[in-house]
Amino acid sequence: MTTVSRQKREQKQEARHERGQNLKAKAYDKVPNKLKNATDLQVRFRTGVVYTAVTILGVIAGNLPMVLMLMIIAAICAGELFYMLRQDARLPNEVLGIIAAMLYPPSVYFFGLAGAMCVAIMLMLALIVWYVFWHRARINDVSVSFFGATYTGLLLCGLILIRTALPSPWGAAMVLLVFLSVWANDAFAYLVGSKFGRHKLAPRISPKKSWEGFIAGLVGSVVFWIVMTFVPGVTMSIPLAVLFGLVCGLMSVLGDLCESRIKRNLGFKDSGTIMPGHGGLLDRCDSLFLASVTSAILLIAGGCIPITVLV
Repeated sequence: MTTVSRQKREQKQEARHERGQNLKAKAYDKVPNKLKNATDLQVRFRTGVVYTAVTILGVIAGNLPMVLMLMIIAAICAGELFYMLRQDARLPNEVLGIIAAMLYPPSVYFFGLAGAMCVAIMLMLALIVWYVFWHRARINDVSVSFFGATYTGLLLCGLILIRTALPSPWGAAMVLLVFLSVWANDAFAYLVGSKFGRHKLAPRISPKKSWEGFIAGLVGSVVFWIVMTFVPGVTMSIPLAVLFGLVCGLMSVLGDLCESRIKRNLGFKDSGTIMPGHGGLLDRCDSLFLASVTSAILLIAGGCIPITVLV
């Protein structure tokens, strides 16, 4: 990166930070006095409560509302990822990437995995046309555009496979338990790690993560996987649930570290400012991406749930 490009990038980051601070200041002025001067943990908790409530409502409202919710999550997360890539002198095609990310959930819901394959093929064809006729585009721009859409859109489709495998309300219950396992992993790791963490898990990628928090997070994940064994229609023994909970917990941490690595490489602390105390929506959903697709694979491969949307 040239000196001029680096200076432009730093100026854009400063401008973005200033806009974020101005928005926070305006929002803070409208907050009731009794809610002001909140600690970081209080802000994180309040934001988490709103996010959790919206997610639960989206899941229990029905199949289509959940698909719509996942489309919105995919679009926002893809937008945040592409914004960060833009600041690192890359030129992803945000329009194609965000549209594809949004199309993955409904394509899987209506047409199964064949629908997801069609979206992926159409995205690749569109990116090839864009690459051939827009001479500023480089091959790595095509790569990050495809990766961004797949990472933020396709991986979430595991939740749709789980939801549609069981009749209402048990499909929704299973999806909520997957969410709860991810949230418990994050919450246990954060609380235990911030209090008792002494040994760094991945200091070069995410300095605040500790082995103590990592183990506590796995315990939280396993608890909700054990609860899954009591859901009608699910055929899963408790030992198998413990194993799957550990694997899902590991993938949740890997998803978190993956997004942390992306931010560190691109020079960002947070992917956005939409969620005070958490950063961007991508920061909040990073663990969910790999956990959702891993959960679907484990439950289907283990014969724990019937599956009818593979074709």
